[in-house]
Amino acid sequence: MAVQDISTYSYKDIFSLNVIQFEKACVFNKPEQVDAYSIYWIKEGKGVYNIDFESYAFDDNVLFFLSPGQVFSVESEKIKEAYKLTFVRDFYCIQAHDKEVACNGVLFNNVYETPFVKPCESDTQKLQFILESLIDEFKRDEVAAQYDMLQSYLKQFIIHSVRIKKEYHIIKDDTETKLFKDFSLLVEQNFKTLHSITNYANRLGVSPKSLTKHFQKIGSQTPSDFIKNRIVLEAQRQLIYTNDSVKHIAYDLGFNDSAYFTRFFKKATSKSPLQFKKDQKN
Repeated sequence: MAVQDISTYSYKDIFSLNVIQFEKACVFNKPEQVDAYSIYWIKEGKGVYNIDFESYAFDDNVLFFLSPGQVFSVESEKIKEAYKLTFVRDFYCIQAHDKEVACNGVLFNNVYETPFVKPCESDTQKLQFILESLIDEFKRDEVAAQYDMLQSYLKQFIIHSVRIKKEYHIIKDDTETKLFKDFSLLVEQNFKTLHSITNYANRLGVSPKSLTKHFQKIGSQTPSDFIKNRIVLEAQRQLIYTNDSVKHIAYDLGFNDSAYFTRFFKKATSKSPLQFKKDQKN
C-alpha cells in the first residue's frame, strides 16, 4: 500500500490502527515477513495478495488475519477504504485468551486454510462501530485505563470475526473441529522436532490410524502431508529471510542429514533449496 493518505493511531508501539481512505492502484512485489499479529479489513477494494507463497484474489469487504512469521506481499491492489490492526503478544496474547475468544488456530496461527473471512451487512456495521470506538479511544487525551479500553475493543473485534468465520464458513462438527485444531496447534508448536504422525497421535491420545480417519472425514490432507507441508513452509521462509546455510536450516528443522533434507524439500517443491532461494530473489 502506498504510504500517503494513511492515518495511523498507535499505543506505545504495541498496538496500532491504520486507516486507508483513497483509491489508488498499487503493486508491491517484494515479500515481507510479518513480525506482529495483523488484521486487515479491506472494506472497499480489490486485488491479489500473496500469503505464504499462495495467491488469494479478493473483491470488496473481506477480513484476513496474519500471524508473526508469515510471508506477505501485494501482487496488485486498488483500495478505496481499508483498515489494518496490528498488535504484539505483549498487548494481547492470542494463546492466553483462547478460551475466551477461541481464535487461536481459527483466525491466527492457521496456515492451513484460506485466510479470508467475508462479513455480511449487519456484521460490517458491528465491526465499523468497534473501529470507530477504537479511533475515539486513541484520540483521547486522558490515558487512564486506555490500555484496558483498547484491549477490550480489539477483543470485541476478534470475537465478532470468529463468529463470522463460524457462521459463514464450513465448520466441522465439534469433535472433528477440536481434534483438527488440537493437531494443527500441536504441529505448529513442535514441527521442528517431531516429524512422525505417531508422535502427534500419542500426544492427542488417539492412534495414528484413527487420526488419519478423522482427517478423511473432514476432507483434509493426510496428517503426514500436514506435517510435511508445515516443515516445507518454514524452510521456504528461512531460505528467503535468513542468510543461513541449507545445512543450518536442515538442522534447525530437525534433520541431521542435510542431503536428506534437500531430497525431502525437492520432492515437495520440485526444486532444491538453493534453486528455490535463487528463483525467489530474481
